[in-house]
Amino acid sequence: MWIEAKRPGFAKVAEPNVAPSLCIGGVHDGDTIRTCAGERVRIENIDAPELSNSPKCTDRRRQGWCDYSLAVRSRDELASFLKGGHVAISRSGTDRYGRTLARILVDGRDVGDHLVELGLARPWQ
Repeated sequence: MWIEAKRPGFAKVAEPNVAPSLCIGGVHDGDTIRTCAGERVRIENIDAPELSNSPKCTDRRRQGWCDYSLAVRSRDELASFLKGGHVAISRSGTDRYGRTLARILVDGRDVGDHLVELGLARPWQ
């Protein structure tokens, strides 16, 4: 199911009988956003570098891609890209942390592919 949204504000529904509109509340990092309703959404097709406060970088038992300056650039590019047009989301499930897994498009362009093309994320393995 695809839902379209224009940032800021609420979305227009893309097709009849689709759930209520999506509103983007913020960007946590290069692969996670939050909706205005508080839903945490993990972009399912990429892995972005971790920010400096990530437990994946501070706990030796966990492994993460800990390039902090690249992480900031990735987060900022995601935020900028999401403001650039109509946002559509297709939810596919949840991850082990309870975040919604989803593909996100802006004006028909896949957000994950965009970040990978810029070297700000890697394809999810």
